[in-house]
Amino acid sequence: MTQQAAALQTYNNELVKCIEELCSKRDELNRQIKTEEEEKERLQHDIRVLSEKLSRVNESLAQRLAARSTFDRTIAETEAAYTKILESSQSLLSVLKQEAGNLSKATEPRRKDH
Repeated sequence: MTQQAAALQTYNNELVKCIEELCSKRDELNRQIKTEEEEKERLQHDIRVLSEKLSRVNESLAQRLAARSTFDRTIAETEAAYTKILESSQSLLSVLKQEAGNLSKATEPRRKDH
């Protein structure tokens, strides 16, 4: 019976050792899980922050693009109007020179033919 008791004691010691090793492995796994959960939470927070920032940048960009479009349209319209003014000024100057020439001819004394 002492041999059986010794064998039982050996099995008991090995069983306790195995249980302690399993508990140790479980504790290490729990530590790893906690670390990864903390990392996950930090990453989710960063994603929320970056998503909000991206949203603000997109809104600002849309407003700036609209403003640039307005500037482009205004500049194009102003340049077109200015070109028309230049063309009209050139036409007016041409007409004025022609009329001045006609007036000069009309006011010159006539030469008598011999």
